[in-house]
Amino acid sequence: MWRKSSRSSNQENADCVEVALNGQVARVRDSKSRVSSEVAAPHWASFISAVKRGEFEKD
Repeated sequence: MWRKSSRSSNQENADCVEVALNGQVARVRDSKSRVSSEVAAPHWASFISAVKRGEFEKD
């Protein structure tokens, strides 16, 4: 099941990131292209932790 980011806009043609979790991998895609990439679950957990720490915030 694909889930849309809570930060994504609800406007048509807006940028949107979607994620589908499956015990072994996290699938990530841009809602406009529908092409997905897979990330191994341990790497996904590390990525989420980095996001929560603000490591990707722009200055």
